[in-house]
Amino acid sequence: MATKQGMCRNCGSLIVFDDRNENCECIFCHCIFPGEEAVKILENPDGYDFANETIEESKEQTHYYVTKVNPDMVESAVAREKAMKAKEGAGSIKPSDFEISPNDVKAPVKLTALIIGAVALIVLIIIAISLPMYKSRKALTAEMRSSINTVFDGVAEVDTTEDETGHTKGYSIYGQTCQNIKLSLPSIDEQSAKTLFANYTALRADKAEITGDAMKDVTMQIFVLDGVYTVTGSNGNISVDYAEDEAVETTDK
Repeated sequence: MATKQGMCRNCGSLIVFDDRNENCECIFCHCIFPGEEAVKILENPDGYDFANETIEESKEQTHYYVTKVNPDMVESAVAREKAMKAKEGAGSIKPSDFEISPNDVKAPVKLTALIIGAVALIVLIIIAISLPMYKSRKALTAEMRSSINTVFDGVAEVDTTEDETGHTKGYSIYGQTCQNIKLSLPSIDEQSAKTLFANYTALRADKAEITGDAMKDVTMQIFVLDGVYTVTGSNGNISVDYAEDEAVETTDK
């Protein structure tokens, strides 16, 4: 017995059959037809239209299944792949019953609604927390700026005028509780820097109704022509650090 290879005329699957039999049979779709026809289809699968019909297997029919020993599957597999690609999109090749489409993995409507609702709730919580904090900071900053001249009077000449965007030219206040301030001056001595810091923390304590250590967590940076003073303090003790030849940052942002 010798075996031959062919291709099913119905579904395009590889067929191995006994050359002593006139017919061959596809083990996948059970199509029975002449073996020589299967050989010819395998030689030129691109020129053949596969019907892909459903064939009911009969228990009384004669079967022609053959298992080839050590088959060379590569050549046949390549041929079938070429045939399927040639027919792709033409509707002649039946899609796999196990192929997953985007519709198969859609989330259930209830789950989608639950996710959207959870995200919306988180956004609302963030807004509910951040909006009052933002309004509080804006209100405190406005109050500090309205009385800022009390910090500078008799100590230093600071440009408190505003540009067209509403930003001041000689100082900048920032932080949730206005705990940071930057000043721009031609020059200043250490004692004057301490006085400015004390005046600023006193004003902040008044406007923000701080009853504890008014100097805690407050930082004042004074940028001069040749460096920067960094002033901090706690419980009435004020410290001044000076860094020479540092790049002076602008405050008119």
